[in-house]
Amino acid sequence: MTHGAAVAMRPPFPAERGMNVYNHKLAMYAFLASEVMFFGALIGAYIILRLGAPGEWVKRGAVLNISVTAFNTFLLVTSSLWMALAHRAIARGNQKMLRTWLGLTIVFGAAFVTIQALEYIHLMDRGLLASGVRDGSELAGLVANGTLPATITLYGACFYTLTGFHGFHVTCGVLSMTYLFFTKALRGKYSQQDYRGIEVVGLYWHFVDVVWIILFTIIYLI
Repeated sequence: MTHGAAVAMRPPFPAERGMNVYNHKLAMYAFLASEVMFFGALIGAYIILRLGAPGEWVKRGAVLNISVTAFNTFLLVTSSLWMALAHRAIARGNQKMLRTWLGLTIVFGAAFVTIQALEYIHLMDRGLLASGVRDGSELAGLVANGTLPATITLYGACFYTLTGFHGFHVTCGVLSMTYLFFTKALRGKYSQQDYRGIEVVGLYWHFVDVVWIILFTIIYLI
């Protein structure tokens, strides 16, 4: 059987037969549904603990650098736009722009994770740990002079749990997109008829962006 005959006889790709949901996409929807429950439970627990123990929560200005995190949020939200443009490019058969926008998505996502890691290092140097405040640290001094609550163990645990799990999800997304970039996009293996990998990973990436907007609001702003 010739290659042309084999192509003619194969089942059509989802994009060709007008279907919006296929196995890979359905599996991602199911996974994201479980992720909604996972992050919903974490966020719900955070809200309950915060309302139940208001004295455990520190003043934002004394601990968090909101302006830096706002910039980091801008990077992540912008990366979601790049991902949408990558999806549109390959849907139109534009391989070059697919590589451009997907590459920018990876760079912005990696920058987000890097800045978050640097934020963790800064906070730990100041003394904020998941298990409390390190003795002799800058934050310990603020606790001693009454600027901060005497116990902020709960705050540190909640902060690192919520942002840490989200950072892990972003890292997984960056690694997945990097894999697709080098093994698929650079080799021209995506086409206008079949770009399922881009679409599925794009759904995941938009999800982690939305989750971060919620986390940034409740942890850094409210």
